[in-house]
Amino acid sequence: MHWLADLLAAIGVVLNGIPQGIMAMSLGFAVFPTAFSFGLVGLINGVASSVAPVSFQAESLALVGHLGHDLRERSSIIFLGASLMFVIGLTGTLPLIVHSLGNQLMAVMAGVGLMLAKIALQMAHEQPQFGWLSIGLAGVTYLISKDLVWTIAVSVIGTSCYAATTHYRVALPEHVTTRKLQFVRPQFSFKILRGALSLACLNIDANLSYGLITGQMTGQHPNPVNLNLLTSSQALADLGTSLLGGAPVETIISATASAPEPVIAGILMMLIMMLILLLGWLPKLGKVVPSTAIAGFLFILGTIVIFPENATTALHGSLSTVAGVTLVVTALVDPFAGLMTGALLKFGLPLIGLGL
Repeated sequence: MHWLADLLAAIGVVLNGIPQGIMAMSLGFAVFPTAFSFGLVGLINGVASSVAPVSFQAESLALVGHLGHDLRERSSIIFLGASLMFVIGLTGTLPLIVHSLGNQLMAVMAGVGLMLAKIALQMAHEQPQFGWLSIGLAGVTYLISKDLVWTIAVSVIGTSCYAATTHYRVALPEHVTTRKLQFVRPQFSFKILRGALSLACLNIDANLSYGLITGQMTGQHPNPVNLNLLTSSQALADLGTSLLGGAPVETIISATASAPEPVIAGILMMLIMMLILLLGWLPKLGKVVPSTAIAGFLFILGTIVIFPENATTALHGSLSTVAGVTLVVTALVDPFAGLMTGALLKFGLPLIGLGL
């Protein structure tokens, strides 16, 4: 019966990823080329026996949507950010970055949690009849269940059911739903560079946190997740899909890791998601599910799940003031600005005999 448990775990993670896929469509990303990202990482995981899959990730989607004005800017941010992450993965410098910056990375992640909460409130303000309902449903569900899967399911399904009573329907742009490949030429500017660096900072945090948590869920010792392989494969997938207007796929905390065969379960999940995208089923849902239906999940994810744990870790120790400044700047500006501010305070001030 191992195969059944593997399949159920895979289906559970797919159901969790579908609302975030709808969020990707609302930002203008094409779903058809994104399918090949799932296939590529599935192939790499099969060859390397990696337990850490990728999927749509609300944090990266929210950040890219916040930093990029249109599809071309967002795709350019993903392409440049993925290029940086690919170099980091290939050269094996991720552990060195983590060792050098320490708790500042957790401060950045805590700041991202506040960013997600702010974005959720903005979404609720834009479509109050759906956004506030989603936040209310998510809050009540999480208080009762303490489970993110139930939280996203109840808030998205409940909001969608209400939207159906109002005859809600939205027309998606043709490039989002078309089942063919279209090249998106990257552009370069200071805004895109800063956005790419911010996305890279977020992915470093996510690969470290989510990747290792997924590895721990297998119960194997030592942790089976190879961070350099995970970083390289995720970046390689984003490099390709960004040139075709597809959505980024990033590291997630995946329940497939707790399945009897975590490698197989993770690959199954990505193959199922690839099939859903190739067959055009996700756009059909995107036409009747409001993009703000995910506002509640973003709010709970940011304020209750991401912020408290990471802020507690970051603010513990002798450099708590530096971490606090990093957190605030990240929340108000972006992850790169926060990380650079923290690095300047941590390494720059001592050079001139000052400190916090």
